[in-house]
Amino acid sequence: MIHWQVIIPLLIFLIIIFCIGFWANKHVRLSKSFLQEYFLGGREMGGFLLAMTMMATYGSASSFIGGPGVSYNLGLGWVLLAMAQLPAGYFVLMILGKKFAILSRRYEAITLIDFLKKRYESNTVVVLSAISIIVFLFASMTAQWVGGARLIESLTGLSYTVALLIFAVTVLIYVIIGGFRAVALTDAMQGSVMLIGTIILLIGTIIAGGGLDNIMNSLVNENPQMLSPFGSDGSLTPLYVSTFWILIGLGVVGLPQIAVRAMSYKDSKSLHRAILIGTIGIGTIMFGMHVIGVLARPVIPGIEIGDKVMPMLTLEVLPPLLAGIVLAAPMAAIMSTVNALLILVSSTVVKDLYLNFIHPNATDKQIKTRSFWVTTIIGLAVVFFAMKPPEFLIWLNLFAFGGLESAFLWSVVFGLYWKKANKYGAIASMITGLVLYISIDRLSPHIFGMHTVTIPVLVSCIVFVIVSLATHQKSELENI
Repeated sequence: MIHWQVIIPLLIFLIIIFCIGFWANKHVRLSKSFLQEYFLGGREMGGFLLAMTMMATYGSASSFIGGPGVSYNLGLGWVLLAMAQLPAGYFVLMILGKKFAILSRRYEAITLIDFLKKRYESNTVVVLSAISIIVFLFASMTAQWVGGARLIESLTGLSYTVALLIFAVTVLIYVIIGGFRAVALTDAMQGSVMLIGTIILLIGTIIAGGGLDNIMNSLVNENPQMLSPFGSDGSLTPLYVSTFWILIGLGVVGLPQIAVRAMSYKDSKSLHRAILIGTIGIGTIMFGMHVIGVLARPVIPGIEIGDKVMPMLTLEVLPPLLAGIVLAAPMAAIMSTVNALLILVSSTVVKDLYLNFIHPNATDKQIKTRSFWVTTIIGLAVVFFAMKPPEFLIWLNLFAFGGLESAFLWSVVFGLYWKKANKYGAIASMITGLVLYISIDRLSPHIFGMHTVTIPVLVSCIVFVIVSLATHQKSELENI
């Protein structure tokens, strides 16, 4: 069944986004430095724009499609766990903040790998970083593609495959045209839509369920554990929840797609404003969307595919026109995250691999052509991997988060704040983190009842410190 009254507001939303993309393309064409403009928007983001772009990039398909689906099955315990994301933007901007922006300008770094290359002066670090970004962001982008396809599938009644192709073509055209500036500007609009959509849907769900008391009583009658902090099946133990915080709280500092935002703001005032606005925005969206997932269970019982909870609930509890406006929120979240990830992977291939190892003296025109082609090829490759979606896309996204944090967290933090950090420590830490993370994820994901990322992050930290101290004199001699 095609819900035309719902689709029309979404189409208007997409048209506005395309207009912004074409406008941003003018800056790409006229810019003196294609790399600075296409991948960083000329480092001109103000406070509101920085907060919105961080919020829109971090608030992805996991937050709007996958998260509510898991909450629908596990109850309020998953909401408690999800709220560990509240300080994510605060952590990133406070820890990286001014020092990261100053050093990235001094190094003329355009990507996170640029920063790591200049800081550690090692091609091995560049290659390890590039492989990590390409592999794990492929997984993350696949999750976003699945979320966008699920949304279009629910609205139009089209098959999953056709919905996937429609979503992919739309996003690819838009990103290829506009680059980072288009992504950042639309994030401002998309972040606002996400906030408004969350609040409207929360109110609509409570009204449709007959009030909070009625909804809670229904949940208790079905399974009292739905209201406990341990989840409907008791799987959310205190140890698991507290270690999960490393993944979606502290470890977010190591996510390249978030860290690059801390390179692109204009001044200190913008940074301080972004910390305040971003923390309030992320808190509102994360709490609202995950609570909505729990409240949806008595309103629309019996949904088997968790990723369909949010779109089906919206169509059920809101008038068609309003539903279209609200469903622009997950579409905004998914598109903005896909935009950011595509730009990041494209910059990794073009800036960090092609320019460093293949054609260092490439002209702006050659770089521009390669960037457009790489973005297109990567986008189409992700479509292929998204053809067979997982049951819950959130696990695919969180797998990518853990891999990137295991690889980058300590290289970034120690690289900024510890003078004795060197390339040997960085290489050993990255290899240790990646090998441990993939091994544990494949063999025993919840080892000792902790989240998969815990041991890789802790061990890679220890390895970084020990190896850096052991090779400190050797590193200093090499730099003389």
